[in-house]
Amino acid sequence: MYPVTLKGRAVILREFRSDDAAPSLALVGDERVTQWLSFDNRDLEAATAMIEGAVARAKTEPRNEYYLAVTMPSDELIGFARLGLDGVKAAKLGYAIRADQWGHGYATDAARTLTDFGFRELGLHRISAAIGPDNAASVAVAERLGMQYEGRIRHHVFTNGTWRDSLLYAVLEDEWRQPPARH
Repeated sequence: MYPVTLKGRAVILREFRSDDAAPSLALVGDERVTQWLSFDNRDLEAATAMIEGAVARAKTEPRNEYYLAVTMPSDELIGFARLGLDGVKAAKLGYAIRADQWGHGYATDAARTLTDFGFRELGLHRISAAIGPDNAASVAVAERLGMQYEGRIRHHVFTNGTWRDSLLYAVLEDEWRQPPARH
């Protein structure tokens, strides 16, 4: 399925474009953001490669990930959200919002919109998220989505020069009770 555009309550999720590389640095080049992610800070060259990879993977058949730009209605890039298809009717959810946009509910809106798409449009059975133990804001997002805590994955991610555990949260299709997504 390409291209995908999903409308949340406040944000829009759309396919990445090559001109998103420079604006993406406000996320992937900011330690306030990347301290919570599974990779270290990136410079413009690495951000460009990341965006070009996302653009190319979006066109593969069968598609195995939905890595989408999170934008304001003005098309200003404020984050990203990703569903990586993993296993049978399962996906891993990830999301990040620019630090200057934290606290407005954009991560919850983006994650809810993409989760709803996963269950309603992709026919998924399970969506999980692996979250750093100190990331209380992301844990709150997962809980708002109705995700259940399933356990701790020890030394799950190597980032910023050290191994980090992750807390595993998941929601199943029969637990998903969100209102229909507005497209």
